[in-house]
Amino acid sequence: MLAGCLGAVLLAGCAHTIPATEPAPAVDLPAGWSQASQAGSKEWPDSHWWQRFGSDELSQLVREGQESNLELAAALSRVRQAEAQARIAGVALLPAVDAYAGASRDLPLAGHHNANLASSGQLQVSYELDFWGKNAASAAAAEASLRANFYDRQTVALTVTSGIVSTYLQVLSLHDRLEMARENTRTAERVLTLVEAQSSVGAATTVDLARQRSAVASQRAAIPDLLQQEREAQSALAILLGRSPQTFRISDHGLASIHLPQVTAGMPSELLSRRPDIRRSEAMLAAASANVEAARAALFPSIRLTGSTGTQSSALTSLLNAQTLFANVGASLVAPIFDGGRLRTERDLAIEQKQELVQNYRSTVLSALAEVDTVLGQINSLDEQRRLKEVELEQTRVAFNLSEIRYKAGAEDLMTVLDTQRNLSDVQNELGKLKLKRLQATVSLYKALGGGWQAG
Repeated sequence: MLAGCLGAVLLAGCAHTIPATEPAPAVDLPAGWSQASQAGSKEWPDSHWWQRFGSDELSQLVREGQESNLELAAALSRVRQAEAQARIAGVALLPAVDAYAGASRDLPLAGHHNANLASSGQLQVSYELDFWGKNAASAAAAEASLRANFYDRQTVALTVTSGIVSTYLQVLSLHDRLEMARENTRTAERVLTLVEAQSSVGAATTVDLARQRSAVASQRAAIPDLLQQEREAQSALAILLGRSPQTFRISDHGLASIHLPQVTAGMPSELLSRRPDIRRSEAMLAAASANVEAARAALFPSIRLTGSTGTQSSALTSLLNAQTLFANVGASLVAPIFDGGRLRTERDLAIEQKQELVQNYRSTVLSALAEVDTVLGQINSLDEQRRLKEVELEQTRVAFNLSEIRYKAGAEDLMTVLDTQRNLSDVQNELGKLKLKRLQATVSLYKALGGGWQAG
């Protein structure tokens, strides 16, 4: 019987040819980056890249976030779900064993006192020969999905970590900007005291006095907005850490203690193995390829071997009596004859799903290349902007100090003092924003390069 089944399968195989697996998608990779880094000493990101900013507090926050972030916890659950799915898919490669047991009792006739107790037990074993690789392909698809979920968790971890670092830097920057706003307010109040003194002796007009009072109010009005931005940034950081924003606060210091790391972008081809989102896309494509093979194999006949062994006994204690043991083995051939085109449609669906993932893979690689080049361009631009802004700040501070001195001496009017004071405040604020942007651009570069992550 088994020989006949195998013969039928081979005849069916002669009538069908499984198409060859398509080659892996190719993406044109550039030889280098169009925006080369102009920094001095450079190094590739390592697995603890955030430590390069030189903040123990930041390192502690990152460790806490990696342990308590809710998105990471959800991603870990998805990995465990994929592990379970992979184990379920692997079961199809093993035989299935079922046990059956029963018992009956014969009631005695009238006038008789003896009753017979009978029992039966049976084990049935079934196994599907994976002749066309359908079950193996399904298991391979589950394993690839598991890898995809693992890489997805690494992507989430990288996103969470970079979010913690970037938000932490934002909070420190707001501390600096608040201090500058308070210092500018004190400066405006000092000038106001001078104007009031001159107004009392008739050396300053009422208009001058009103203008300086307006300038003081303007400086003071900037503080509540900055405080609100600081509260929002601290709340965002607390959420990334999985903590309640109401009880969370970091140390009250600025960016002066933060180091600016220098990092190399390496070669574009290195992104293919160093970015977890690209590896995730590869794994999803591998799973789709395995699903295509499983869908193709489902078009062909399947062979299922079945066997049973059992006992029958007049007493439960002799369930496994060798004298009553019996066994039989058989093979069955199941071939799809008419299913309304369902199996072929499922195969076509799997093929198109794979083609979609091929394009998604290419898109992921191209987006990664563009992201790195964009961040490198931002770093170069911000370095130049910051250099020029520092020169502007130096000259603006000189202009304000001279205008204040000349106003005290009566050689300058108040409008000049107000203009230079406003310019100084604006330039200080802009320079603070540029410093934050430059640090956050470094965080973005670490993230774009995969954060030092590598597949083990």
